[in-house]
Amino acid sequence: MTLTSEHQVILFKPQGRIDLHGGMALSEKMAEVLPQQDQLWVIDLAEVDFMDSSGLVSLVQGLKAARQSGCRLVLCNMQDPVRLLLELTQLDSVFEIVNTYEDIPESLTKAVCC
Repeated sequence: MTLTSEHQVILFKPQGRIDLHGGMALSEKMAEVLPQQDQLWVIDLAEVDFMDSSGLVSLVQGLKAARQSGCRLVLCNMQDPVRLLLELTQLDSVFEIVNTYEDIPESLTKAVCC
């Protein structure tokens, strides 16, 4: 898993499966980052080909931690199986989802970077 931080944007890039093991790894990575107000957390799911309920728990925990600290959390680059899981659980209406990292609204990145 890759973690990049620049200009108040924290980018998480999990890889492979986000099941029990992968979900725990993602949760641990997110727990290592001290959320600060007005940060933007981006979870790039381009390299995630499978997610189960354990993975969903990790995402929801990350969203909760981000919101409690005044951060925003955005999911991007979702493959179809992951998108389907979010739609079936109706979590697609809870998370902010964009197609690619470049599609993150400018208003979000300006608010975070300034």
